[in-house]
Amino acid sequence: MPSNKFTLALVLFLTIFTYSNAKLGHLKETKLTVYYQDYSSGQNATVIEIPGPSNGTLNFSKFGAMFCTDDPITKEFKEDSTIIARGRGMFVTSALDGSHTHVMFSVVLSMVSIKIARWKYKVLAHSSSNHAIIQSNMTVLHY
Repeated sequence: MPSNKFTLALVLFLTIFTYSNAKLGHLKETKLTVYYQDYSSGQNATVIEIPGPSNGTLNFSKFGAMFCTDDPITKEFKEDSTIIARGRGMFVTSALDGSHTHVMFSVVLSMVSIKIARWKYKVLAHSSSNHAIIQSNMTVLHY
């Protein structure tokens, strides 16, 4: 039999959930194509290995390698395009052969974190040895 604390917490959660859905309405869907400007070294690096690499180079295919990222997100492919958001989070190489990476991050747009329903990406170009441009097509659910 559930405890009184659990029952109270459940009732409170359901009340808040029901009230917020009634106030906010139905979710809207927006499709976006954005570009992550990823810098892996230098003074303005936006991705680092945790803990830092011993030889100064990042190894993305090593099993267990963990990285923290804070990439600027632009609306256009160009490196000097206006920044519209930040991609903040971490990723971990989770396959023994280095073939898969688990990605956990938030897109922070105007100081509001958004929920991404679907996300696909591909590396478009390496403009230098430490800069990659990653195109992301995403579906955003919002009120």
